[in-house]
Amino acid sequence: MALLFRWLVRLAGAMLVLSVLVVGSVYWLASRSLPDYNADVVVPNLKRPVEIVRDNANVPHILGTKDEDVFFGLGFAHAQDRLWQMTTLRRTAQGRLSEVFGAQTLDVDKLMRRFDIYALSVASFEALDENTQLALTSYAAGVNARLDQINSEALGRGAPEMFLFNAPMAPWRPADSIAIVKLMAMQMSGHLDAEVIRARTSLALPDADRLRDILPDAPGTGVAALPRYAALFPDVPKFAQTEPYTSHPLSPFKRIAFAGASNAWAAAPSRSASGGTLLANDPHLSFTAPTIWYLARLELEAGGVIGATIPGVPAILSGRSNDLGWGITSSYLDDQDVYIEELNPANREEYRTPDGFKKFRTRASIITVKDQDPVTLTLRWTDNGPVLPGSHYNLASITPPGTVAAVNWTVLSQRDTTMQAAIDLMNAKTVAAGIEATSLFIAPSQNLTLVDRQNIAMKTIGAAPKRDPKHQSQGRLPSPGWIQTNRWQGMLPYSSNPGFVAPAGGILGNTNNKMIDRPFPNHISFEWGDTQRVQRWQRLMQSRQVHTRDSFIEAQLDTVSFTARSLLPLVGAELWFTGEAAPANTPEALRQQALELLAGWSGEMNEHLPEPLIYASWIRALQSRLIQDELGPLAEEFTQVEPLFIERVFRDVEGASAWCDVFQSAPIETCADMARLALDDALLEISQKYGSGLETLRWGDAHQATQDHPVLGDVPLLRYFVNIRQSTSGGDNTLMRGRTKGTGPDPFQNVHGAGYRGVYDFADPDSSVFVSSTGQSGHFLSRHYDDLAQLWRRGEYIPMSLDQELARAASVGVTLLIPQAQ
Repeated sequence: MALLFRWLVRLAGAMLVLSVLVVGSVYWLASRSLPDYNADVVVPNLKRPVEIVRDNANVPHILGTKDEDVFFGLGFAHAQDRLWQMTTLRRTAQGRLSEVFGAQTLDVDKLMRRFDIYALSVASFEALDENTQLALTSYAAGVNARLDQINSEALGRGAPEMFLFNAPMAPWRPADSIAIVKLMAMQMSGHLDAEVIRARTSLALPDADRLRDILPDAPGTGVAALPRYAALFPDVPKFAQTEPYTSHPLSPFKRIAFAGASNAWAAAPSRSASGGTLLANDPHLSFTAPTIWYLARLELEAGGVIGATIPGVPAILSGRSNDLGWGITSSYLDDQDVYIEELNPANREEYRTPDGFKKFRTRASIITVKDQDPVTLTLRWTDNGPVLPGSHYNLASITPPGTVAAVNWTVLSQRDTTMQAAIDLMNAKTVAAGIEATSLFIAPSQNLTLVDRQNIAMKTIGAAPKRDPKHQSQGRLPSPGWIQTNRWQGMLPYSSNPGFVAPAGGILGNTNNKMIDRPFPNHISFEWGDTQRVQRWQRLMQSRQVHTRDSFIEAQLDTVSFTARSLLPLVGAELWFTGEAAPANTPEALRQQALELLAGWSGEMNEHLPEPLIYASWIRALQSRLIQDELGPLAEEFTQVEPLFIERVFRDVEGASAWCDVFQSAPIETCADMARLALDDALLEISQKYGSGLETLRWGDAHQATQDHPVLGDVPLLRYFVNIRQSTSGGDNTLMRGRTKGTGPDPFQNVHGAGYRGVYDFADPDSSVFVSSTGQSGHFLSRHYDDLAQLWRRGEYIPMSLDQELARAASVGVTLLIPQAQ
């Protein structure tokens, strides 16, 4: 027995030693790719030395003599910190994810090949001016210099993920940066999804009033009546079913609820306590670890610029110089149209045009798939754009027999000069120069908010399609592609894009709200991203005569829900303070307790309070009850609460209270009945998941920011190292927006919000501040992987200074790039 015990001890000791050796080896291999920020590096293709000073938040200050050298330095810094992210972004744009990840990303690759954005990006490089081409070429050389260093010094393949996946990193090309901009345009656009949803809902709801209820227009002048989709295409089955929409984390195609959002507002000197202009900006995108944003400062020949970049793109997309600040918000400009193309019954390789049948443009494309045979895809294009598969956004459900769907989209330009506009903007010194510089911006369309030392302005930038006034669906529904008046007639002039310069009130801003009301075809959009946050923003802006940097920060971090304040009195009108006291531990008692809590609630979506969870669960359950019988399976597409719909129903606008009656049941249900039943549904769901003690609930437990690694986020054990989960305040309709997931077992997870926040004060520019939601590094062993995450969660910022000495004083390292001797 003693001998057995000794051998068991020895075996256990050996296992322990082996485990330590394995863990140590893995750590050593992974840590090899951690960059050394204190180093002199001799690099090829650089003409003059470049210094990269990293401040104590690991923000690189890139100092060089010429712009081309600075862009080289930015490429080197991006590749030091975000190489894996750049790899996956480029592979996504190229449609080459399956080479690394196998069949699980094949659908994404097929779609990307059909859009062909990489080939369009290669062609677009030739449309750029010499200065922009030099910037892209120099940036690519900087990325490649880091790749050379990784290979020559055996630096762990550049990122830990490179050991887990066989993903050789090809040299970076100038077109790669253009492709990533196009990729971001894809992520920010939702009109294709909106057209399909509207068509499917139109088929399910023959009553036009009910269609306006569930898909309401933003408040303002009404939209002219549209034809029913069934009138355009009578052969579409009324309740056609397709596979449910799914999306891989690396897919750029988002539902319209997650297609892009943002906040930006500015104050003129007359509305600023310090007498200088103010600007706040927080663009919203899907959360990832690391965030898509990377903070950087570039010392260009025209002066220093600092702000947010996207790894792979050599430009400050939201930031400031000494003279000009700029911020971006999604404009929701309608830059997509879906077309139904009729096939020639005698030759399915042809489609109908206004001039008769015409052959598709076709090209074979081979997709290499890991551990499987290659897949050959035939790409087809019509005059209106690429032909898409029926699975994309459930297009098959609205495509009649004998037809296919195609899409026209401004991002499909092969003369895309967006990159040139972004480079020129960094050199602008005034609002007028900034507006002029962005005239070449194509996609993604944005609202650009600008401030210089004296003026403020907002301009919609991006190409706007010119549509015929006789367009059958005004671009709101898929339309017959063979009818000439449905086709695009070119692009509208940049001067026709909405613009606001030096407003009399001294304040302007955008929360993706409807910003202009013009008749079709000069309408800009029928789909807008916000009808709620703007109400709170107006109140905060107008409640003060003058503003400060801190008041702008306070607005940026505001968590009061105008929606909750406006809907709860309507929904609970017949439930508040009514009825006798209910026996303890009964559903009625729990309902009364919930109503009592909500009655005293201010509408603040604070992570530590129970009321936001009760409210959000109630309104979500209410919408589900209202639409389930009318829409059937289609109701599953409406995962986000539409406040205007709830308001129309409970105010009985145009008979909208009809939604409250379950037409499949004999009794006639009232809206009060539905509100009561929905509250009981919500409280039951809450008690099952979080417990029945309502006072102990925390909104933050349900509303966790899910900044997950797009590839390793679901891998057991690893996910605890690579995912960044945090309890957060805010909600769908607060200025500090935290868009909820809307589906699955955790529908209130915060999955989409401000990955970057910046507030710029031109009375004292170096007192400006910014922050990102994770950290600068994409390496999960780096202390800079998540060091900004807690600051971001608490609503704190770091200095946004162009002071070189301040950056050096507390730097975490200085990298000197030295030209290789010729």
